[in-house]
Amino acid sequence: MNLLPVKALLGALCFAPLLLWAQVCVDTKDGQQLCLAETAKRIATLSPGATELMFAAGAGDKVVAGVSYSDYPAAALKLPLVGNHTKIDVEALLALQPDLVITWVTGNPPAQMELLHALGLPMFAIEPRSFAEVSSTIEQLSILAGTQEQGFAEAERFRAGIAQITEQYRDAKPISVFYQVWETPLMTINNEHLIGKVLQLCGGTNVFADMPRLVPRISTEVVLETDPQVIITASVDGMADQQLDHWKRHAQLNAVMHNNLFFVPASPISRPTPRLLEASRDICQKLDIARAR
Repeated sequence: MNLLPVKALLGALCFAPLLLWAQVCVDTKDGQQLCLAETAKRIATLSPGATELMFAAGAGDKVVAGVSYSDYPAAALKLPLVGNHTKIDVEALLALQPDLVITWVTGNPPAQMELLHALGLPMFAIEPRSFAEVSSTIEQLSILAGTQEQGFAEAERFRAGIAQITEQYRDAKPISVFYQVWETPLMTINNEHLIGKVLQLCGGTNVFADMPRLVPRISTEVVLETDPQVIITASVDGMADQQLDHWKRHAQLNAVMHNNLFFVPASPISRPTPRLLEASRDICQKLDIARAR
């Protein structure tokens, strides 16, 4: 009797549980892997960006919990909230019995994340820092949720949109930009920040590109020294408010002289989600206006 086929069959049966366990796996930011026995069906998202990305991945109907400001798409407004991204109501979260928790790398409180890990909840930490990571994160989330068809299509739509803008503005005339994150204290972004990458995409030259911190504090005097041709900030729905009024006192400032003080909607530009595509187009159009002036 030939025992080789029998041995092969027994070997396959021995490894079957491992293969079953490994059929839903994604790479994590720390170089490890998160593997689920099956696709997630009850997902908690612990930041507004994570909520939005989960919906973008086609898994909105599987999200059972969000946090404050989880406001896009409209369906996210109906989610039960379990605190905010800096303080989670662990008891409320556990009551919803999630089988996957999506966390935000720099936002969620480490002590609470350690507690959730100790309780055995599968956790996947995300925080895209580039256009490529926005797409790959959507794909990873869709794998975990079993919604690859929708998620991969959305990821590719985003890639194609960024590629189109890249080509359109490849030879755009450089124009210097100061992006104001906050008025008091005065804050901006460097070129490692995704907003900095948006400025570059549109042919903008970030006057604080080389600052060591992602979101550095600066002084009014330093901004005046750089004399940017454009100043941009974010506001609710991109409507003009008082955030840039203090620059109008400096009539010699290039951006003021040419009326290049612009507002963009806060939510799309501040979250690394597919809406960054529309935010990029908006900023590119603003810089085109400034070039024409």
